Amino acid sequence: MLGQPWALFIVFLINLFGTIYGYWWYKDQLAITPAHFYLFVPDSPTASLFFLFVLAMFFVRKNWPLMEAFAAVTLIKYGIWAVVMNMAAGVAGTSLNWQHYMLIFSHLGMAVQALLYAPYYRIKVWHLVVVAIWTLHNDVIDYVFGMHPWVAGSLHEFVPHIGYFTFWLSILSLTTVYLVAIRSKSVKIEL
Repeated sequence: MLGQPWALFIVFLINLFGTIYGYWWYKDQLAITPAHFYLFVPDSPTASLFFLFVLAMFFVRKNWPLMEAFAAVTLIKYGIWAVVMNMAAGVAGTSLNWQHYMLIFSHLGMAVQALLYAPYYRIKVWHLVVVAIWTLHNDVIDYVFGMHPWVAGSLHEFVPHIGYFTFWLSILSLTTVYLVAIRSKSVKIEL
C-alpha cells in the first residue's frame, strides 16, 4: 500500500509541508549561524528533504540508494532526537505547549516512515559508510563547534550529555538502517 501513487503523494505532501515549516523553524538560529555551518544546522528539515528526493524517485519507479541511506538514517536519528529532547524538556521543568506536542508527534512520524519504507530501499554497505561519515561529522559540528539545534532553557546545563546521547543515537540509527535495509535482505529464511 505504501508504494501506491496516492500513498506516495500523501506522504510527499506531508513531508513537503514539514520540510518548509522545519526550515522556517530554524530561521532565527540560521540568522546567527556562520555561513560555513548552514548545511549542518537545520537537521530535521534536511532529513525530510532527503526523503522528498527518495519519494520523488519512487514516483518514477526508480531508486536512489545513497539518498535513501541519508534519508533513513537522518529521519530515524532526528525523529527520535526531537521526541527525546521535547520530553526531556518537560521532565526538566519546561511547560510543554501544543508546539512541543506537535513536534513530538511529527518527529515520531519521521522515524516511523523511515522504517515503513525500508522494504523499498536498495541501500548497500558503502552507502551507509558515506552516511556514517556525514552523520558523525554533523555530531562534531553540533557539539564541538556549538552548532547543535537549540534546546529548551531547562536543558542547557545538559548539552554535553545531549551530545553524548546524540553520538550514540547516530550509531543506533546507522545500525537500525543496516539491519532493516541491508542485513534483512541478505538473510534467507528457511521454512
